[in-house]
Amino acid sequence: MKTWFITGISRGLGLALARAALATGDTVIGTVRSGPPDLPAAPGRLYVLTLDMADGPAVEATVERAFAIAGEAGRPLDVIVNNAGYGLLGAIEQATDAEVAQLFAVDVFGPFRVIRTALPRLRAQGSGHIVNITSVAGRAPGPGAGLYAAAKYALEGLSAGLALEVGPLGIKVTAVAPGAFRTDFLSAHSIRWSTKAGEAYAATVGRSAAAFETMGGNQVGDPERGAQAILAAVNADDPPLHLLLGSDALRRTRVKLDAVIEEMDRWEAVTLGTDFPATVPA
Repeated sequence: MKTWFITGISRGLGLALARAALATGDTVIGTVRSGPPDLPAAPGRLYVLTLDMADGPAVEATVERAFAIAGEAGRPLDVIVNNAGYGLLGAIEQATDAEVAQLFAVDVFGPFRVIRTALPRLRAQGSGHIVNITSVAGRAPGPGAGLYAAAKYALEGLSAGLALEVGPLGIKVTAVAPGAFRTDFLSAHSIRWSTKAGEAYAATVGRSAAAFETMGGNQVGDPERGAQAILAAVNADDPPLHLLLGSDALRRTRVKLDAVIEEMDRWEAVTLGTDFPATVPA
C-alpha cells in the first residue's frame, strides 16, 4: 500500500485520483483551499489539509506535515502529486502583471516549493515518485491559452530536468499532460479570463473563447479513467517520464511534433550554418 500527497483534491482530476487511491487501500494526504472534499470516510487513511499554493511558507509547512503524518504511521511518503492549479485565459497582450504573477505563483512556484521541500526527505528514504500534472497546453498551446501554456511548459521543463537529477537517487518523475477532461475546469473555480478578446483577436482568441463556452460537459476525457491511468503509471516498474491523457492530447501533440520536425528540417541549413567552420589541418 502506498501513501500519497496530492494537492488540490476538492474537484476534478485531483478528486478522482484521491478516490481511486483510497479505493485501492492506499493512504491519501490531500490539500484543499477550503471546505471538505467529497470523499468517503477512511479513518487513518485520509487526511485533509488546508493550503493556498501561492503561500510559500504554508506550502513548505504543509509538505513537512504530510511527511510527519506518514512517519507517525510508520510509512514513507511514496507519491507526491502536484495537481492544484488554475488556468488564465485571454490574449497575452491583455493580461496584467498581477494576473500573470498569481498564475505562476500557483501553477509554477507552488509545485516547485512542494518539490524542493520534499526532496531531502525523499533522498533520505531513497525512494519516491513525483507526479506533476501539466497539460496538453504545455505541449501544444492554442490561442487564448498562451500564458497558461507558459506555466505548464515551465512545469514540463522542470519535470524533465528533475528526472535527470533525481533518477540516480531512486526517485521517479512523471509529467502527466491531460487533454480536455469532463470536470469543472472550465468553471470560475478553475479558469480566470484576463479580459474578453477585443476586435483584433476576434478570429483567434475570440474563437477559442467561444469554443470553451460550449465545451463544458462535452469533453472527451473521463476523470475516473484518467485517475486509473495515473495509478497504472505510478505502479509500473518503469513509469513514463511523460504521460498524455486523452485522445485529444495525443492528437494535438502528434500534430505539434510533426510541425516541429517539418520546420526543423526546412531550416536545417541555416541552423548548421551557425557553427564555427571546421578547422582544416595544415
